[in-house]
Amino acid sequence: MPHTDPATPAAAKPRTRTVAAAGLLALALGTTALSVLPGGSTAQPAAKGDNTAVVLPRAPGQTDFADLAARATPAVVGVTVAGRGPSSAARAAEVPPELRGTPLEEFFRRFGGGQGQQPPRGRPATGKGSGFVIDPQGFVVTNNHVVGGAEKVTVELSDGRELPARVVGTDPQTDIALLKVEAGAPLPYVSFGDSDGLRVGEWVLAMGNPFGLGGSATAGIVSARGRQIGAGPYDDFIQTDAPINPGNSGGPLFGVNGEVMGVNTAIFSPSGGNIGIGFAVPSNLAKRVVADLRDDGKVERGWLGVSLQPLDAELAAAVGLSEPRGALVAGVEPGSPAAKGGLKAGDVVLEAGGRPVRNPRDLASAVAEAKPGATLPLAVSRDGRRTEQRVALGEVPGARVAGKGAGEQAGKGALGLALAPRPDAAKGEGGAVVARVEPDSVAEKRGLQQGDVVVRAGDRDIAAPGDVAEAVDAARKAGRSNIALLVERGGARLFVALPLAATAG
Repeated sequence: MPHTDPATPAAAKPRTRTVAAAGLLALALGTTALSVLPGGSTAQPAAKGDNTAVVLPRAPGQTDFADLAARATPAVVGVTVAGRGPSSAARAAEVPPELRGTPLEEFFRRFGGGQGQQPPRGRPATGKGSGFVIDPQGFVVTNNHVVGGAEKVTVELSDGRELPARVVGTDPQTDIALLKVEAGAPLPYVSFGDSDGLRVGEWVLAMGNPFGLGGSATAGIVSARGRQIGAGPYDDFIQTDAPINPGNSGGPLFGVNGEVMGVNTAIFSPSGGNIGIGFAVPSNLAKRVVADLRDDGKVERGWLGVSLQPLDAELAAAVGLSEPRGALVAGVEPGSPAAKGGLKAGDVVLEAGGRPVRNPRDLASAVAEAKPGATLPLAVSRDGRRTEQRVALGEVPGARVAGKGAGEQAGKGALGLALAPRPDAAKGEGGAVVARVEPDSVAEKRGLQQGDVVVRAGDRDIAAPGDVAEAVDAARKAGRSNIALLVERGGARLFVALPLAATAG
């Protein structure tokens, strides 16, 4: 569960994303959490503004952002995080020559030669990011990769004040986090706009704290919509050429009317600096996540239980469609909501909740927006004939593995491990994929990481995420102090022992 007390120790670590596209690197924009900030510059105080939402008249052809920047600046903040980086000994550890280039190389780096020990933590380190106030009571939006795992979070207001921040909740799936500060008086704030109406070519203004220098503003246009960069299952980024750099993470991307159209999150860059390709989480996605975090401290998403693939012209013709539109069901997990709702491999989902489904991402988004237990009407093409299905969505299996709900805080009954069905489960491949590892959790301390596949837990083989939960419960009831997980990564397998005594309760 996301940390609600900034004083609770948690292993802070950098959050980066890689994208294999012409050798470019998609970089998380926080100078976070364990990189030492160069220069040590601080934000310069800015004039105080009122605490009303920014709404400016749209002027055709407007290219001067001075008024917008002046009104928005008081609501844009810097975010400083503190934690501990890896020790020099850990950084100096080398992989034995005989393991280099083999599948065991990554296991050695992560597990410390198979001992399953947490790498020693080194000297204190700090990082910088950005954020913006969305409510006069002091709610601040930023990125999950800026604050995830931090031991201490501080928000720097534009008037020079530094306030301790409480992490209300985080959502790694969309890289959104919500903070809360107590300022003693209402704060200036900005409002989310409607990103669905944003068009390619429109002017946008990016604001934030690049390289920790302090409040900065840069302008550009919307370069593209709906970009997928491999950051997660809900990729739907706004691409912009407004210059954004490390440290801009979590800052707002404004439309010309002064509303927040996106949350700056990542860049494409071979060097780490701006080359005119930046990405922001659309406001319509961000505000739904923020609303859930504010209400519940976590995001609940529906689960369908299918593996999907896009259609090309040949596949479309093969399944009786005249055009390649829709989400092709490649597999249905046994016992899942999809199976209970009558979906079959070979079905093509054309609509979900009354909205057209052009590709698998559209269906994934429609399912994620619905709550567990909700009924989602689907329009399905089966053997070229259109049918209607109504599916009662379930809870994402990974949310149940800890035994007490999604995002449960490590050390209080949870292993800190979220699992998802294996994509090729329909082909008979067993195992459950590690979808998330909570910072400073038992799972992280034993070296588990996202993308690992758990193929055996205790004395049972794993076919689905729920099997791991059952194995953990059985081991606890039997009074065992540890459970052995057989983990597959990169073609290699290794047993990892997870202690259970510390997680009982």
